[in-house]
Amino acid sequence: MMFLRLILTLSLALMALPLILSEPYWVDLAFLGVCTGLASAILLLRARRGAAPDPSAKAGRMPPRRMRDGKKTPARRVVVDGSNVMYWRENAPSLEPLLQVIEHLSAQGFSPGVVFDANAGYKLSDRYLDDRHLARLLALPVDRVLVVAKGQPADPVILQAAQDLDAPVVSNDRYRDWTGLYPDATRPDRLIRGGYRDGALWLEAALPEAPARAA
Repeated sequence: MMFLRLILTLSLALMALPLILSEPYWVDLAFLGVCTGLASAILLLRARRGAAPDPSAKAGRMPPRRMRDGKKTPARRVVVDGSNVMYWRENAPSLEPLLQVIEHLSAQGFSPGVVFDANAGYKLSDRYLDDRHLARLLALPVDRVLVVAKGQPADPVILQAAQDLDAPVVSNDRYRDWTGLYPDATRPDRLIRGGYRDGALWLEAALPEAPARAA
């Protein structure tokens, strides 16, 4: 836009030269200035007509209704100690308790994330399973499943995640070895114990109320 205005200004200047100087070649330059000026004026008008309206022109304008209606309130996070919960049923490693815990949490509007020890795959299927394998088996997005590195304990990773997310932990582990670094791990509202009674899943602590989701 500024370039077109500059060309138009120069063209007008060339058109004015014959009024000041009488040499013949200035008349030719003036004719060239007329042509250039007309072309610049046409382009300038077209640019103004085709310019998109400034979205900030109307301060306080509400976004389209479909955007407002589609916005979801983030679900409350819950950290699941996968290597602990997978032993809840008959004290044998299985994905079934994890699947039921995840289903229970999700039904209440929570977003569970699961953390495993590095050897979880060997316990479950005699081979190493990484984040993607276990996420597929649990029907969870891969960014909500973590298998810690070999030789690294999962407990501090679980407790750090719970602290960062201000989330409770689903586990029967008391984490006594880590209370010095993570004192919140012993809070009644932080640790959720569970298991099976008569074949049915139970969770000892009442989960905090999940935020309501927008319709």
